[in-house]
Amino acid sequence: MKYPPIQYHDYLHLDQLLKSQTLRSETLGTKAHDEMLFIIVHQTYELWFKQMLHEVDSVLATFSESSVPEEKMGQAVARLERVVEIQKFINGQVDLLETMTPLDFLDFRDYLYPASGFQSLQWRLLETKLGLKMDQRFSFQDSPFFKQLKSDQQAEIQSALTSPSLFDLIQNWLQRTPFLQTQDFTFWSLYQDRVRRLFQEEREVITRNPRLSDQEKQRSLHQTQISEEMFESLFNKEKFKKLQQDGYFRFSFEAIHAALLIQLYRDEPILQMPHRLIQALIDLDEYMTQWRYRHAQMVHRMIGQKIGTGGSSGHDYLKKAAEHHKVWKDFFNLSTFYIPRSQVPPLPRELMRKMRYSEV
Repeated sequence: MKYPPIQYHDYLHLDQLLKSQTLRSETLGTKAHDEMLFIIVHQTYELWFKQMLHEVDSVLATFSESSVPEEKMGQAVARLERVVEIQKFINGQVDLLETMTPLDFLDFRDYLYPASGFQSLQWRLLETKLGLKMDQRFSFQDSPFFKQLKSDQQAEIQSALTSPSLFDLIQNWLQRTPFLQTQDFTFWSLYQDRVRRLFQEEREVITRNPRLSDQEKQRSLHQTQISEEMFESLFNKEKFKKLQQDGYFRFSFEAIHAALLIQLYRDEPILQMPHRLIQALIDLDEYMTQWRYRHAQMVHRMIGQKIGTGGSSGHDYLKKAAEHHKVWKDFFNLSTFYIPRSQVPPLPRELMRKMRYSEV
């Protein structure tokens, strides 16, 4: 053998791992059978959080480079897609926890105070490294969320809060996107012209429709005007700032333009990997939100409207956090501005040649 031999049990440190389930109900009172399930599920969560952080840290390192090497792009996307699969997997562990009834939980709940999922350093690090900022977090007991952590952990989370997040790095990467403007192609002006033409055609269809009453036509035209004004915010920096102030977008004007170009022309070979990256981030946000929401529903099922062991309002807090704690909402909101493929401005031949692997 090339290296010293090792035994399966020793390689996985199973002696240490399998002795890490200490039932407080047994130590302090009467043993509660379901406490074992509760501990193992939450320990498993933390193991998967560790793996997710391992993947996210590697992606952060890649996008921290001034220019992301093409050979690393596929690797970064694959690792983010792995994080998505892990999140989907741990969402299913809620089903396991729900095999425990509320009365089963009450057998040992009093032994848990004041321990709480709020004190999971790894989950807080994951949210922070992805890009969840302090001012985006739903307030808990009028104090910073990291005050729930141990003193040595607070320094680690504060360091993460002041470091560039994946959101910050993705924004920088988007702002460096080529193809938005070349000598014979300006994506944004062509897209703006096409959008305005579509709205004009829509107004003509409404006006000429004999099946609509005058009142219905006015209502439809008013709605069309609202939609067009929303689109106009993408063409005007001052109007776009209003969208940012309202929380509709966090990304910069330039980053949103680049993301839209990637999505509209995602079938071009050179944009397929960036498109997969955006889809992975959308999927991750969606599954993390599902996990928070399922957790909220499970807590409601287990303790009703009781106060949580960590001192929160329990179900109500978790439900509101699920609604607020989203990182990649910009990509979801971007769908508002898509137009049919048949209406997407065609690319100039020279630009298509640069985007493809074969001659056009």
